Amino acid sequence: MDLETLKCASKIVTGTKQTSKAIAGNLARHVFIARDAEERIASPVIAACQEKQIPITYVETMEELGKACKIKVRAAMAAILPDE
Repeated sequence: MDLETLKCASKIVTGTKQTSKAIAGNLARHVFIARDAEERIASPVIAACQEKQIPITYVETMEELGKACKIKVRAAMAAILPDE
C-alpha cells in the first residue's frame, strides 16, 4: 500500500498513542511507520502489528508521513481505520 492510499483514506489516526490504541482495539486496517522514527517507539507497534497480522508500510521520513496525513507536524506512524 502506498501513501496515496493513506492520503485518500476517509478515516485515519496519527501518532504513536492513537495508532497503538487502534491496533489494540482491532481497528487498524493498515499501519504506516516512518523509517526515521525512534526504534524504542516503533518496535512495540511493529510487534503488535505482526502479532495481529496488520500490514505495515514503511515511509522514508516522519516529515513525509506527516504531510500524507495532512498535518503540519512530523508523524512517526499512522493507521487507516475502517469506514463506518
